[in-house]
Amino acid sequence: MVRVVSVFLPTLPTDRIRRADPSIPAEAPLVVVARSGSKRWLSAVDANAKRLGLRSGMPAAKAQALVQGLVMVDADPCADRAALERITRWALSQYSPIVAVDPPDGIVMDTEGADHLQGGEGPMLSRLVNSFRAKGLPARAVVADSWGAAHALARTIAQETRVVAKGKTAEAVIDLPISSLRLDTEIITGLRVLGFGTVGELAATPRAPLTQRFGPEIVRRLDQMFGRLAEPIDPLRAPEWVEVSRSFAEPIGAPETIAKYIAVLVRRLCHGLQEKGLGVRRADLIVHRVDNSVQALRAGTAKPVRDVAWLTKLLHDRIERIEPGFGIEKLSLAATLVEPLEDRQIASNLIDDDKVDIAAFVDILANRGKFRIYRVAPVASDVAERSLKAISAVAEEQGQNWPLIWPRPVRLLDRPEMIEVMALMPDHPPVWFTWRGKRYRVKQADGPERIFGEWWQRSSEWLAVRDYFTVADENGERYWIYRAGDGVDPETGSHRWFLHGTFS
Repeated sequence: MVRVVSVFLPTLPTDRIRRADPSIPAEAPLVVVARSGSKRWLSAVDANAKRLGLRSGMPAAKAQALVQGLVMVDADPCADRAALERITRWALSQYSPIVAVDPPDGIVMDTEGADHLQGGEGPMLSRLVNSFRAKGLPARAVVADSWGAAHALARTIAQETRVVAKGKTAEAVIDLPISSLRLDTEIITGLRVLGFGTVGELAATPRAPLTQRFGPEIVRRLDQMFGRLAEPIDPLRAPEWVEVSRSFAEPIGAPETIAKYIAVLVRRLCHGLQEKGLGVRRADLIVHRVDNSVQALRAGTAKPVRDVAWLTKLLHDRIERIEPGFGIEKLSLAATLVEPLEDRQIASNLIDDDKVDIAAFVDILANRGKFRIYRVAPVASDVAERSLKAISAVAEEQGQNWPLIWPRPVRLLDRPEMIEVMALMPDHPPVWFTWRGKRYRVKQADGPERIFGEWWQRSSEWLAVRDYFTVADENGERYWIYRAGDGVDPETGSHRWFLHGTFS
Protein backbone atom coordinates (compact mmCIF):
# COMPACT_ATOMS: atom_id res chain seq x y z
CA MET A 1 0.00 0.00 0.00
CA VAL A 2 1.28 3.46 -0.95
CA ARG A 3 1.87 5.99 1.81
CA VAL A 4 1.93 9.63 0.80
CA VAL A 5 3.10 12.66 2.77
CA SER A 6 1.75 16.09 1.89
CA VAL A 7 3.48 19.18 3.31
CA PHE A 8 1.56 22.46 3.31
CA LEU A 9 3.53 25.73 3.52
CA PRO A 10 0.86 28.39 4.11
CA THR A 11 3.18 31.41 4.26
CA LEU A 12 5.72 30.46 1.61
CA PRO A 13 5.12 33.50 -0.70
CA THR A 14 5.31 36.05 2.14
CA ASP A 15 8.32 34.36 3.74
CA ARG A 16 10.10 34.32 0.39
CA ILE A 17 9.43 38.05 -0.03
CA ARG A 18 10.71 38.89 3.45
CA ARG A 19 13.90 36.91 2.86
CA ALA A 20 14.46 38.67 -0.46
CA ASP A 21 13.77 42.15 0.98
CA PRO A 22 15.09 42.53 4.57
CA SER A 23 14.03 46.20 4.55
CA ILE A 24 10.38 45.21 5.17
CA PRO A 25 9.74 45.78 8.90
CA ALA A 26 9.15 42.57 10.82
CA GLU A 27 6.04 43.97 12.48
CA ALA A 28 4.48 45.27 9.23
CA PRO A 29 1.52 43.28 7.81
CA LEU A 30 2.47 41.83 4.43
CA VAL A 31 0.16 40.51 1.69
CA VAL A 32 0.69 39.20 -1.83
CA VAL A 33 -1.64 40.55 -4.49
CA ALA A 34 -2.66 38.53 -7.55
CA ARG A 35 -4.47 40.01 -10.50
CA SER A 36 -6.53 38.94 -13.48
CA GLY A 37 -7.46 41.80 -15.77
CA SER A 38 -8.79 44.57 -13.55
CA LYS A 39 -9.54 42.22 -10.65
CA ARG A 40 -7.04 42.22 -7.77
CA TRP A 41 -7.20 39.97 -4.70
CA LEU A 42 -4.99 38.69 -1.87
CA SER A 43 -3.34 35.41 -2.82
CA ALA A 44 -1.28 35.12 0.41
CA VAL A 45 -1.15 36.88 3.79
CA ASP A 46 1.43 36.67 6.55
CA ALA A 47 0.74 36.13 10.26
CA ASN A 48 0.64 39.88 10.99
CA ALA A 49 -1.99 40.49 8.32
CA LYS A 50 -4.02 37.47 9.42
CA ARG A 51 -4.20 38.80 12.98
CA LEU A 52 -5.69 42.01 11.58
CA GLY A 53 -8.49 40.09 9.89
CA LEU A 54 -7.14 39.79 6.35
CA ARG A 55 -7.65 36.52 4.48
CA SER A 56 -6.64 35.01 1.15
CA GLY A 57 -9.19 35.73 -1.54
CA MET A 58 -10.17 39.13 -0.10
CA PRO A 59 -10.29 42.01 -2.64
CA ALA A 60 -7.07 44.01 -2.48
CA ALA A 61 -8.88 47.37 -2.34
CA LYS A 62 -10.88 46.24 0.71
CA ALA A 63 -7.76 45.01 2.49
CA GLN A 64 -5.98 48.30 1.82
CA ALA A 65 -8.92 50.24 3.23
CA LEU A 66 -9.11 48.09 6.37
CA VAL A 67 -5.42 48.10 7.36
CA GLN A 68 -3.23 51.17 7.50
CA GLY A 69 0.43 50.67 6.59
CA LEU A 70 -0.25 47.42 4.74
CA VAL A 71 2.69 46.23 2.64
CA MET A 72 1.36 44.93 -0.69
CA VAL A 73 3.61 43.03 -3.11
CA ASP A 74 2.58 41.71 -6.52
CA ALA A 75 2.50 37.95 -6.84
CA ASP A 76 5.44 36.28 -8.61
CA PRO A 77 4.42 32.69 -9.41
CA CYS A 78 7.78 31.94 -11.04
CA ALA A 79 9.74 32.93 -7.93
CA ASP A 80 7.34 30.96 -5.72
CA ARG A 81 7.74 27.92 -7.96
CA ALA A 82 11.55 28.21 -7.82
CA ALA A 83 11.46 28.40 -4.00
CA LEU A 84 9.17 25.38 -3.89
CA GLU A 85 11.52 23.41 -6.14
CA ARG A 86 14.47 24.19 -3.86
CA ILE A 87 12.50 22.87 -0.90
CA THR A 88 11.52 19.80 -2.91
CA ARG A 89 15.14 19.04 -3.74
CA TRP A 90 16.04 19.28 -0.06
CA ALA A 91 13.23 16.87 0.87
CA LEU A 92 14.34 14.48 -1.87
CA SER A 93 17.83 14.37 -0.38
CA GLN A 94 16.56 13.78 3.16
CA TYR A 95 13.39 11.70 3.10
CA SER A 96 12.44 9.89 -0.11
CA PRO A 97 13.51 9.34 -3.73
CA ILE A 98 9.97 10.21 -4.88
CA VAL A 99 9.25 13.86 -4.09
CA ALA A 100 7.36 16.34 -6.27
CA VAL A 101 6.13 19.90 -6.22
CA ASP A 102 2.48 20.26 -5.18
CA PRO A 103 1.83 23.84 -6.32
CA PRO A 104 1.20 26.49 -5.33
CA ASP A 105 2.01 25.96 -1.65
CA GLY A 106 3.25 22.46 -0.90
CA ILE A 107 5.24 19.36 -1.72
CA VAL A 108 4.26 15.70 -1.86
CA MET A 109 6.35 12.58 -1.35
CA ASP A 110 5.93 8.83 -1.41
CA THR A 111 7.46 7.52 1.82
CA GLU A 112 6.44 3.86 1.61
CA GLY A 113 9.48 1.87 2.78
CA ALA A 114 11.41 5.00 3.77
CA ASP A 115 9.72 6.01 7.04
CA HIS A 116 11.56 3.34 9.07
CA LEU A 117 14.79 5.22 8.41
CA GLN A 118 13.28 8.16 10.32
CA GLY A 119 11.95 6.14 13.25
CA GLY A 120 8.40 5.73 11.93
CA GLU A 121 5.77 7.97 10.35
CA GLY A 122 5.04 10.06 13.45
CA PRO A 123 8.68 10.94 14.24
CA MET A 124 9.31 11.51 10.52
CA LEU A 125 6.53 14.11 10.30
CA SER A 126 7.65 15.81 13.52
CA ARG A 127 11.24 16.00 12.30
CA LEU A 128 10.07 17.34 8.95
CA VAL A 129 7.93 20.11 10.49
CA ASN A 130 10.65 21.00 13.01
CA SER A 131 13.16 21.36 10.17
CA PHE A 132 10.91 23.90 8.47
CA ARG A 133 10.25 25.73 11.74
CA ALA A 134 13.98 26.01 12.38
CA LYS A 135 14.24 27.90 9.09
CA GLY A 136 11.37 30.21 10.06
CA LEU A 137 8.85 28.55 7.74
CA PRO A 138 5.58 27.27 9.26
CA ALA A 139 4.45 23.89 7.90
CA ARG A 140 1.77 21.25 8.34
CA ALA A 141 2.32 17.65 7.28
CA VAL A 142 -0.03 14.67 6.87
CA VAL A 143 0.62 11.07 5.85
CA ALA A 144 -2.24 9.06 4.33
CA ASP A 145 -2.97 6.32 1.78
CA SER A 146 -3.50 8.71 -1.13
CA TRP A 147 -2.18 12.00 -2.46
CA GLY A 148 -5.66 13.53 -2.53
CA ALA A 149 -6.40 12.69 1.11
CA ALA A 150 -3.01 13.87 2.40
CA HIS A 151 -3.28 17.09 0.34
CA ALA A 152 -6.75 17.88 1.67
CA LEU A 153 -6.00 17.12 5.32
CA ALA A 154 -2.74 19.09 5.34
CA ARG A 155 -4.71 22.20 4.35
CA THR A 156 -7.55 21.74 6.83
CA ILE A 157 -6.06 20.34 10.07
CA ALA A 158 -5.44 22.62 13.03
CA GLN A 159 -2.42 20.71 14.38
CA GLU A 160 0.98 20.56 12.70
CA THR A 161 1.06 16.83 11.92
CA ARG A 162 -1.36 13.96 11.48
CA VAL A 163 -0.87 10.28 10.70
CA VAL A 164 -3.90 8.64 9.07
CA ALA A 165 -3.78 4.93 9.79
CA LYS A 166 -3.62 2.56 6.85
CA GLY A 167 -7.10 1.78 5.53
CA LYS A 168 -8.71 4.68 7.46
CA THR A 169 -8.62 7.28 4.69
CA ALA A 170 -12.39 7.34 4.07
CA GLU A 171 -13.13 8.02 7.73
CA ALA A 172 -10.58 10.84 7.84
CA VAL A 173 -11.85 12.78 4.78
CA ILE A 174 -15.60 12.25 4.84
CA ASP A 175 -16.29 15.48 6.77
CA LEU A 176 -13.88 17.69 4.82
CA PRO A 177 -15.28 20.60 2.77
CA ILE A 178 -15.69 20.07 -0.96
CA SER A 179 -13.13 22.85 -1.56
CA SER A 180 -10.42 20.34 -0.50
CA LEU A 181 -11.02 18.19 -3.63
CA ARG A 182 -8.69 20.24 -5.89
CA LEU A 183 -11.55 21.19 -8.22
CA ASP A 184 -11.94 24.37 -10.27
CA THR A 185 -13.58 27.31 -8.54
CA GLU A 186 -16.53 27.20 -10.97
CA ILE A 187 -17.27 23.57 -10.10
CA ILE A 188 -17.04 24.25 -6.34
CA THR A 189 -19.43 27.18 -6.71
CA GLY A 190 -21.89 25.07 -8.69
CA LEU A 191 -21.80 22.27 -6.12
CA ARG A 192 -22.47 24.69 -3.29
CA VAL A 193 -25.46 26.09 -5.15
CA LEU A 194 -26.82 22.54 -5.26
CA GLY A 195 -26.39 22.24 -1.49
CA PHE A 196 -23.23 20.11 -1.26
CA GLY A 197 -20.94 21.02 1.61
CA THR A 198 -18.74 18.02 2.48
CA VAL A 199 -16.85 15.28 0.69
CA GLY A 200 -19.08 12.67 2.31
CA GLU A 201 -22.24 14.24 0.90
CA LEU A 202 -20.71 14.35 -2.57
CA ALA A 203 -19.42 10.75 -2.36
CA ALA A 204 -22.89 9.48 -1.41
CA THR A 205 -24.52 11.08 -4.47
CA PRO A 206 -25.11 9.06 -7.68
CA ARG A 207 -22.29 9.70 -10.10
CA ALA A 208 -24.17 9.85 -13.38
CA PRO A 209 -25.97 13.17 -12.71
CA LEU A 210 -22.75 14.78 -11.42
CA THR A 211 -20.78 13.63 -14.46
CA GLN A 212 -23.50 14.78 -16.84
CA ARG A 213 -23.60 18.26 -15.32
CA PHE A 214 -19.98 18.93 -14.33
CA GLY A 215 -17.94 16.44 -16.35
CA PRO A 216 -15.72 13.57 -15.16
CA GLU A 217 -13.42 15.70 -12.95
CA ILE A 218 -15.48 15.34 -9.75
CA VAL A 219 -15.57 11.54 -9.95
CA ARG A 220 -11.85 11.40 -10.75
CA ARG A 221 -10.91 13.54 -7.74
CA LEU A 222 -13.14 11.53 -5.43
CA ASP A 223 -11.60 8.24 -6.60
CA GLN A 224 -8.10 9.68 -6.16
CA MET A 225 -8.88 10.89 -2.64
CA PHE A 226 -10.35 7.56 -1.55
CA GLY A 227 -7.49 5.63 -3.15
CA ARG A 228 -9.61 3.89 -5.77
CA LEU A 229 -7.70 5.53 -8.63
CA ALA A 230 -3.90 5.66 -8.70
CA GLU A 231 -2.30 9.09 -8.76
CA PRO A 232 1.42 8.57 -9.38
CA ILE A 233 3.93 11.11 -8.14
CA ASP A 234 6.29 12.19 -10.90
CA PRO A 235 9.51 12.79 -8.95
CA LEU A 236 11.37 16.05 -9.37
CA ARG A 237 14.47 15.82 -11.51
CA ALA A 238 17.20 18.42 -11.93
CA PRO A 239 18.71 19.03 -15.38
CA GLU A 240 22.25 18.78 -14.00
CA TRP A 241 21.73 15.26 -12.64
CA VAL A 242 23.18 12.31 -14.51
CA GLU A 243 20.19 10.10 -15.30
CA VAL A 244 19.58 7.13 -17.60
CA SER A 245 16.42 5.17 -18.33
CA ARG A 246 15.14 2.18 -20.24
CA SER A 247 11.58 1.67 -21.52
CA PHE A 248 10.21 -1.74 -22.45
CA ALA A 249 7.88 -2.62 -25.30
CA GLU A 250 6.74 -5.62 -23.25
CA PRO A 251 6.49 -5.23 -19.44
CA ILE A 252 9.08 -7.12 -17.40
CA GLY A 253 8.69 -8.67 -13.96
CA ALA A 254 11.11 -11.56 -13.43
CA PRO A 255 13.89 -10.79 -10.88
CA GLU A 256 16.53 -12.04 -13.33
CA THR A 257 15.30 -9.66 -16.03
CA ILE A 258 15.15 -6.72 -13.64
CA ALA A 259 18.70 -7.49 -12.47
CA LYS A 260 19.90 -7.64 -16.07
CA TYR A 261 18.58 -4.19 -16.96
CA ILE A 262 19.76 -2.67 -13.69
CA ALA A 263 23.29 -3.73 -14.65
CA VAL A 264 22.82 -2.10 -18.07
CA LEU A 265 21.65 1.16 -16.50
CA VAL A 266 24.52 1.20 -14.00
CA ARG A 267 27.06 0.87 -16.82
CA ARG A 268 25.46 3.77 -18.69
CA LEU A 269 25.30 5.87 -15.52
CA CYS A 270 28.96 5.28 -14.68
CA HIS A 271 29.92 6.22 -18.24
CA GLY A 272 28.10 9.52 -17.84
CA LEU A 273 29.77 10.14 -14.49
CA GLN A 274 33.17 9.32 -16.02
CA GLU A 275 32.70 11.98 -18.69
CA LYS A 276 31.97 14.62 -16.03
CA GLY A 277 34.66 13.51 -13.57
CA LEU A 278 32.09 12.70 -10.90
CA GLY A 279 31.42 9.88 -8.48
CA VAL A 280 28.02 8.94 -7.12
CA ARG A 281 27.15 9.19 -3.43
CA ARG A 282 23.47 8.39 -3.81
CA ALA A 283 21.66 6.67 -6.68
CA ASP A 284 17.86 6.40 -7.00
CA LEU A 285 16.22 3.66 -9.08
CA ILE A 286 12.66 4.59 -10.10
CA VAL A 287 10.39 1.72 -11.17
CA HIS A 288 7.40 2.66 -13.35
CA ARG A 289 4.72 -0.03 -13.41
CA VAL A 290 1.99 -0.57 -15.98
CA ASP A 291 -0.71 0.21 -13.39
CA ASN A 292 0.52 3.81 -13.35
CA SER A 293 2.23 3.46 -9.97
CA VAL A 294 5.85 4.19 -9.07
CA GLN A 295 8.35 2.52 -6.74
CA ALA A 296 11.82 3.63 -5.75
CA LEU A 297 15.04 2.13 -4.43
CA ARG A 298 17.82 4.25 -2.98
CA ALA A 299 21.45 3.18 -2.67
CA GLY A 300 24.03 5.30 -0.92
CA THR A 301 27.81 5.07 -0.68
CA ALA A 302 30.22 6.30 1.97
CA LYS A 303 32.59 7.68 -0.66
CA PRO A 304 32.05 8.91 -4.23
CA VAL A 305 32.35 5.90 -6.57
CA ARG A 306 31.67 4.92 -10.15
CA ASP A 307 32.56 1.25 -9.85
CA VAL A 308 30.08 -0.60 -12.07
CA ALA A 309 30.33 -3.90 -10.22
CA TRP A 310 29.91 -2.35 -6.79
CA LEU A 311 26.95 -0.12 -7.67
CA THR A 312 25.29 -3.06 -9.42
CA LYS A 313 25.71 -5.20 -6.31
CA LEU A 314 24.22 -2.53 -4.03
CA LEU A 315 21.09 -2.34 -6.21
CA HIS A 316 20.87 -6.08 -6.81
CA ASP A 317 20.87 -6.66 -3.04
CA ARG A 318 17.58 -4.75 -2.85
CA ILE A 319 15.73 -6.25 -5.82
CA GLU A 320 13.47 -8.25 -3.51
CA ARG A 321 11.90 -4.94 -2.45
CA ILE A 322 10.56 -4.38 -5.96
CA GLU A 323 6.96 -5.47 -6.49
CA PRO A 324 6.46 -5.65 -10.28
CA GLY A 325 2.70 -6.17 -10.03
CA PHE A 326 1.34 -6.56 -13.57
CA GLY A 327 4.71 -5.59 -15.01
CA ILE A 328 7.32 -2.84 -15.22
CA GLU A 329 7.30 -0.60 -18.28
CA LYS A 330 10.24 1.66 -17.45
CA LEU A 331 13.33 1.81 -15.23
CA SER A 332 15.17 5.05 -14.46
CA LEU A 333 18.45 5.42 -12.59
CA ALA A 334 19.62 8.84 -11.43
CA ALA A 335 22.72 9.99 -9.54
CA THR A 336 20.99 12.41 -7.18
CA LEU A 337 24.08 13.15 -5.09
CA VAL A 338 27.51 13.34 -6.69
CA GLU A 339 30.98 14.55 -5.78
CA PRO A 340 34.14 15.12 -7.85
CA LEU A 341 36.13 11.93 -8.42
CA GLU A 342 39.36 11.92 -10.39
CA ASP A 343 41.15 8.84 -11.66
CA ARG A 344 44.15 7.87 -9.53
CA GLN A 345 46.54 4.99 -8.95
CA ILE A 346 45.24 2.85 -6.09
CA ALA A 347 47.77 -0.01 -6.03
CA SER A 348 51.48 -0.47 -6.52
CA ASN A 349 54.02 -3.28 -6.14
CA LEU A 350 56.68 -0.81 -5.02
CA ILE A 351 55.35 -0.58 -1.49
CA ASP A 352 53.50 -2.77 0.97
CA ASP A 353 50.21 -1.10 1.75
CA ASP A 354 48.21 -3.00 4.35
CA LYS A 355 45.59 -0.27 4.80
CA VAL A 356 42.11 -1.74 4.45
CA ASP A 357 39.34 0.31 2.85
CA ILE A 358 36.15 -0.33 4.83
CA ALA A 359 33.93 1.81 2.58
CA ALA A 360 32.38 -1.28 0.93
CA PHE A 361 31.49 -2.81 4.28
CA VAL A 362 29.96 0.48 5.45
CA ASP A 363 27.88 0.70 2.25
CA ILE A 364 26.43 -2.78 2.79
CA LEU A 365 25.37 -2.03 6.37
CA ALA A 366 24.05 1.46 5.61
CA ASN A 367 21.92 0.31 2.66
CA ARG A 368 20.17 -2.28 4.80
CA GLY A 369 18.45 0.68 6.42
CA LYS A 370 18.77 -0.56 10.01
CA PHE A 371 22.02 1.02 11.09
CA ARG A 372 23.53 4.46 11.41
CA ILE A 373 27.20 3.94 10.68
CA TYR A 374 29.63 6.50 12.04
CA ARG A 375 32.92 6.97 13.84
CA VAL A 376 33.71 9.23 16.77
CA ALA A 377 36.41 11.87 16.81
CA PRO A 378 37.84 13.67 19.87
CA VAL A 379 36.92 17.27 20.62
CA ALA A 380 38.97 19.61 22.78
CA SER A 381 36.61 19.83 25.75
CA ASP A 382 36.67 18.81 29.42
CA VAL A 383 32.87 18.50 29.45
CA ALA A 384 32.28 14.80 28.88
CA GLU A 385 29.25 15.04 26.59
CA ARG A 386 31.13 17.48 24.33
CA SER A 387 34.43 15.62 24.16
CA LEU A 388 33.42 13.45 21.19
CA LYS A 389 31.58 14.03 17.93
CA ALA A 390 30.17 11.72 15.26
CA ILE A 391 31.89 11.76 11.87
CA SER A 392 31.62 9.77 8.68
CA ALA A 393 32.62 6.13 9.05
CA VAL A 394 35.23 6.52 6.30
CA ALA A 395 36.54 9.97 7.29
CA GLU A 396 40.23 10.51 7.73
CA GLU A 397 41.71 10.60 11.22
CA GLN A 398 41.18 14.04 12.72
CA GLY A 399 41.90 15.79 15.98
CA GLN A 400 43.90 14.59 18.94
CA ASN A 401 42.84 13.10 22.22
CA TRP A 402 42.32 15.80 24.82
CA PRO A 403 44.81 15.29 27.68
CA LEU A 404 42.94 14.02 30.75
CA ILE A 405 44.36 13.47 34.23
CA TRP A 406 41.35 11.60 35.58
CA PRO A 407 39.99 8.43 33.96
CA ARG A 408 36.74 8.54 32.00
CA PRO A 409 33.99 5.87 32.10
CA VAL A 410 33.56 3.39 29.29
CA ARG A 411 29.85 4.16 29.01
CA LEU A 412 28.25 7.60 29.22
CA LEU A 413 24.49 7.90 29.64
CA ASP A 414 22.61 9.82 26.97
CA ARG A 415 21.60 12.25 29.70
CA PRO A 416 22.91 12.45 33.27
CA GLU A 417 20.28 10.91 35.59
CA MET A 418 19.40 12.50 38.93
CA ILE A 419 20.21 10.42 42.02
CA GLU A 420 19.52 10.70 45.74
CA VAL A 421 22.68 11.03 47.81
CA MET A 422 23.90 11.31 51.38
CA ALA A 423 27.16 13.27 51.41
CA LEU A 424 28.98 15.83 53.51
CA MET A 425 29.42 18.98 51.46
CA PRO A 426 31.35 20.57 49.95
CA ASP A 427 34.20 18.16 49.19
CA HIS A 428 33.27 14.73 50.50
CA PRO A 429 32.04 11.86 48.33
CA PRO A 430 28.63 10.24 48.92
CA VAL A 431 28.14 7.62 51.63
CA TRP A 432 25.35 6.05 49.57
CA PHE A 433 23.25 6.95 46.54
CA THR A 434 19.93 5.75 45.05
CA TRP A 435 19.73 5.27 41.28
CA ARG A 436 16.71 3.91 39.39
CA GLY A 437 15.04 2.85 42.62
CA LYS A 438 18.03 0.89 43.99
CA ARG A 439 20.33 2.01 46.81
CA TYR A 440 24.11 1.58 46.46
CA ARG A 441 26.49 1.81 49.43
CA VAL A 442 29.79 3.47 48.53
CA LYS A 443 32.88 1.55 49.66
CA GLN A 444 35.56 3.50 47.81
CA ALA A 445 35.65 6.92 46.18
CA ASP A 446 38.09 9.11 44.34
CA GLY A 447 37.67 12.82 43.71
CA PRO A 448 36.51 15.45 43.37
CA GLU A 449 37.55 16.37 39.84
CA ARG A 450 36.27 19.89 39.19
CA ILE A 451 35.11 20.72 35.66
CA PHE A 452 34.19 24.31 34.90
CA GLY A 453 31.51 25.45 32.47
CA GLU A 454 32.52 26.59 29.01
CA TRP A 455 31.44 30.23 29.06
CA TRP A 456 32.51 30.67 25.42
CA GLN A 457 29.89 28.08 24.44
CA ARG A 458 27.00 29.48 26.50
CA SER A 459 26.88 32.57 28.69
CA SER A 460 24.81 30.66 31.28
CA GLU A 461 27.91 28.54 32.04
CA TRP A 462 29.96 31.52 33.22
CA LEU A 463 29.94 30.33 36.85
CA ALA A 464 28.85 26.71 36.31
CA VAL A 465 30.83 23.99 38.09
CA ARG A 466 30.65 20.21 38.30
CA ASP A 467 32.47 18.14 40.92
CA TYR A 468 32.94 14.54 39.69
CA PHE A 469 33.61 11.48 41.87
CA THR A 470 34.49 7.92 40.85
CA VAL A 471 32.79 5.67 43.37
CA ALA A 472 32.69 1.87 43.85
CA ASP A 473 29.89 -0.06 45.56
CA GLU A 474 29.98 -3.26 47.63
CA ASN A 475 30.07 -5.43 44.49
CA GLY A 476 33.02 -3.60 42.99
CA GLU A 477 30.96 -1.81 40.33
CA ARG A 478 32.27 1.68 39.61
CA TYR A 479 30.17 4.73 38.75
CA TRP A 480 30.89 8.27 37.63
CA ILE A 481 28.73 10.75 39.55
CA TYR A 482 28.83 14.51 39.99
CA ARG A 483 27.37 17.35 41.99
CA ALA A 484 26.14 20.37 40.04
CA GLY A 485 27.83 23.27 41.81
CA ASP A 486 30.74 23.75 44.19
CA GLY A 487 28.72 22.84 47.29
CA VAL A 488 28.84 26.40 48.66
CA ASP A 489 27.74 29.06 46.16
CA PRO A 490 24.22 28.50 44.72
CA GLU A 491 25.17 30.48 41.58
CA THR A 492 27.54 27.69 40.53
CA GLY A 493 24.79 25.08 40.27
CA SER A 494 21.74 23.45 41.83
CA HIS A 495 23.87 21.25 44.16
CA ARG A 496 21.90 18.23 42.98
CA TRP A 497 23.65 14.95 42.26
CA PHE A 498 23.67 13.06 38.97
CA LEU A 499 25.02 9.76 37.64
CA HIS A 500 26.75 10.32 34.31
CA GLY A 501 28.42 7.02 33.42
CA THR A 502 29.68 3.59 34.42
CA PHE A 503 33.09 1.96 34.26
CA SER A 504 33.77 -1.55 32.96
